[in-house]
Amino acid sequence: MKEWITGRNPVYECLRANRRHFYRLLINKGSDMKGRLDEIVSIARKVHIDAEMADKNRLAEIHENHQGVALQVDAYPYSDLPSILKLASSSGQPLFVLIADQLQDVQNLGTLIRAAEIFGVHGVLIPARRSADVTPAVVNASSGAAEHMLIAQINLSQAIDELKEYGAWVIGLDMDPHGQELAKLDLSGHLAIAVGGEGGGLRHLVREKCDHIARIPMVGKVDSLNAAVSGSIALYEALKARMK
Repeated sequence: MKEWITGRNPVYECLRANRRHFYRLLINKGSDMKGRLDEIVSIARKVHIDAEMADKNRLAEIHENHQGVALQVDAYPYSDLPSILKLASSSGQPLFVLIADQLQDVQNLGTLIRAAEIFGVHGVLIPARRSADVTPAVVNASSGAAEHMLIAQINLSQAIDELKEYGAWVIGLDMDPHGQELAKLDLSGHLAIAVGGEGGGLRHLVREKCDHIARIPMVGKVDSLNAAVSGSIALYEALKARMK
């Protein structure tokens, strides 16, 4: 299945990651060919795809916020848990996984994937059903980070069992006042952080399989954080622990 990636950063990262098959690259013929656009064309030549000049109306038919560029590619290349474990092992670092349990908002999922890539996560696990897929909208929301990240669509319950066999602690994020404060947990070893979907949070079975339920302390008048913000904070706290 073919799809279009638009936006300068998503297209640039997609080409740079070079994990998909590329079909066509359209560039707005009125654009100034410098900066990121120049880098896009340069990388495209290296992967043997020529840029085609197109008018802005053609690009707007693909996506209204195209930023002067569109790249036609095949479907997103999902990974699997063994590949994620292999990457962690070869890196010489403790395993670091993000579990996104039924996130349906593409902006939240994309933001979390971007944070995961920035903070050194080896892979992201999402359920095969009732969750946003890695669509061009998610790639765009991640600013192209999804192209570099190993993401597996998988049965999360079975995956958590495999993560525990590997030696990972699984920590679920929740607003439960009885949960442990996140920063007081040991986040330095093999680790999986589970973030629940919008509104419902972690599903019962996923929550039951977590070794700890953690909370992020809050002192403001608003009593909750959305999935993308809370997950990003947790990933950052884990990165700090691992850097020590």
